[in-house]
Amino acid sequence: MFKKIVVAYDGSDNANRALDVAIDLAKKYDAKLDVVQVVDTSALLGMGLAPVPNDLIQQVYSKAKSDVENAKSKATNQGIKEVDGIVLEGDPASSIVEYSSKSGANLIVTGSRGLSTFKRLLLGSVSTKIAQESRIPVLIVK
Repeated sequence: MFKKIVVAYDGSDNANRALDVAIDLAKKYDAKLDVVQVVDTSALLGMGLAPVPNDLIQQVYSKAKSDVENAKSKATNQGIKEVDGIVLEGDPASSIVEYSSKSGANLIVTGSRGLSTFKRLLLGSVSTKIAQESRIPVLIVK
């Protein structure tokens, strides 16, 4: 049924619950798992930080890459054979939906609300928008 699952991940507690569900489904269906985090640098402009300091952008990307690597390790340690991770930039919901479509995913798994330290700079609370924009099933984990 599901051959490729995309999990929207930002390191928050809700994202970790979504990751656990995605790992469980990937094991059940022997599916490939893609861990995706989106950095929304336009949110920095909303914080009144124009131009955006390079060191702040690098901090956000470093955290995102670290989050994705940790999630990949967790999936691998739990027996997922094919797991990949990617950090994207843009509107979180649109970027996840576009990536899922282009990569041939059959399912998107996301937390219901992801409020990490960087809040909207990372995935943030975008599950409703993902569900509205996606043409494939979306599982929202509460």
